[in-house]
Formats: sequence, structure tokens, C-alpha cells
Amino acid sequence: MTADWPSRYAGPHDSPGFILWRDFMAWQRGLNAVLRPLGLTQPQFAILAVFGWLAQDGREVTQQAVVDLVGLDRMHVSQISKRLETDGLIRRLPAQSDQRAKPVALTAEGEALLTRALPLVEEYDRACFDRLRPE
Repeated sequence: MTADWPSRYAGPHDSPGFILWRDFMAWQRGLNAVLRPLGLTQPQFAILAVFGWLAQDGREVTQQAVVDLVGLDRMHVSQISKRLETDGLIRRLPAQSDQRAKPVALTAEGEALLTRALPLVEEYDRACFDRLRPE
């Protein structure tokens, strides 16, 4: 490149955005390895866990509520939800008025899998992020 290279950084190792992306990808690969024996990916686990967390107080949970909480694209949440439904982990109920709302409920199998997955994920996160804390 020329001397008028538009970046303020000498290279990717100096860019905070690149470092965050690289570290996120490493975290996600490791977590996918933890979740693989359970038949889940990190995004599937995240959506399943959010459905579970939101349902804790007994209120109706919708795909839109998950979109609003996690900030993912609505179509991405819908695709992951379809997969979770196909795998028998959630039930997507018919919406009464707003098709985007799609009420969702964990199945007994989904609850059981989440009960197994949460401690594994939390232990992985603890080990991963404890390394980042200063002594």
C-alpha cells in the first residue's frame, strides 16, 4: 500500500476492533467445542438460554423479545429458532395478531438440555475470562 494508507493503525494487531473480533472468534470456537457433544452451536445455545431466562418470571416469551434483548437480526433469530424447533427444543406457537411476535416455549427436552449446557458454558466462560483479569 501507499503512504496514504487510511488506517491510523500500523497493522491489525494494533486495531482494537480487530483484536476484539479475533478474541471473540477464539472464544466462540472454544465454546462451540464445549457445546458440540450436546448438539448445539454457540448461537443456538445463546438463543435457547435467552428463551429460558426470559421465561423465568412466567411471562410469554416471543422471538421479538429475544431480538430486542440480544440485538441480532430478526431473520437470524428466526432461522435459529426454526432449527431449535426442528430439534425439539422449543415450540413456536401461532401468533394471535402479530406474526413477528411468535410466542416461544421451551420443551421438556429444551429445558433438560439447557440444564446440562448452562453449567458447562458458565465454567468455560469463567476459565476463559479469568485469564483476562489482572492478578
